[in-house]
Amino acid sequence: MSQQLAVGIDIGGTNTKFGIVDRRGNILCQDRMSTKAHEEVTMFLAELHQRLSKLIEQVGGIENIKGIGVGAPNGNYYTGNIEYAPNLRWKGIVPLANMLQDLFNLPTVLTNDANAAAIGEMTYGSARGMKDFITITLGTGVGSGIVANGQLIYGHDGFAGELGHVIVIPGGRLHPGTGAHGSLEAYASATGVTNTALELLEARPDEQSLLRNHTREEIDSKMIYEAAIKGDKLAMEIYEYTGKVLGEALANFVMFSSPEAIVLFGGLTQAGDLIMRPVRHHMEKNLLPIFQNKVKLVFSELKESDAAILGASALAWEMKD
Repeated sequence: MSQQLAVGIDIGGTNTKFGIVDRRGNILCQDRMSTKAHEEVTMFLAELHQRLSKLIEQVGGIENIKGIGVGAPNGNYYTGNIEYAPNLRWKGIVPLANMLQDLFNLPTVLTNDANAAAIGEMTYGSARGMKDFITITLGTGVGSGIVANGQLIYGHDGFAGELGHVIVIPGGRLHPGTGAHGSLEAYASATGVTNTALELLEARPDEQSLLRNHTREEIDSKMIYEAAIKGDKLAMEIYEYTGKVLGEALANFVMFSSPEAIVLFGGLTQAGDLIMRPVRHHMEKNLLPIFQNKVKLVFSELKESDAAILGASALAWEMKD
């Protein structure tokens, strides 16, 4: 049993999830707490220590744990710091990996949440056995992790792989968080899908749509999906457009790193073929012949509610003994 378990911690802007995972990717026990409740990181860590210590006792104590893996916004793998995360209350540079290591006396490794998802896919999910692939998370934002030759690409400073912030439509839609115009995240995230709906509804006041039964404030990506599966033309067009933008971006990513597969993950993938069909069509259409029909486009096999913990825990297995 010795050291056959790993701790996975996923720090989100709203909630932090954590659990203990075995080598097969079974979450033996888990818990969650509010990230936002603590203005000071020391108070956050005090609550985390108290809750996580109970889970560690449940699985037979600390001698069974190999290490702690953490996924966090703006997490830097090289330094173990969270650096200037815009959606966390703790500002500036937070040496989180060192703080956790001191609290639990366990080796701790940290990376950003999208990179953790990529390691999770390689360890437990759709990318098992693959050495070259890209994960794209389509949630409130667009995150990504790039694996080449079996290694996650961190770049010289730990921040490589921000494909969601690549400019896909020069001079396009404003991304309020970054100030950039025309980035992929402004179109292919759940927020982007909602903004596309609002733009189309405004541009075509005479076109009928189920979405017109709701106020601008009520419309979200779930509502757009529900309208699309009922055959609403405007809602279906929103997915066509989103799929076109994402597919063109994926073609660029393929020609950059020639992956075996692109694994799509996150809330937007629940739209299934509504999003996948236009994505695949526009990706293939924009690839050079040497890249066409070679890259698998797949949905993640990891259960969304568990994936963040699994991805973070997988970092611990990567540690050198």
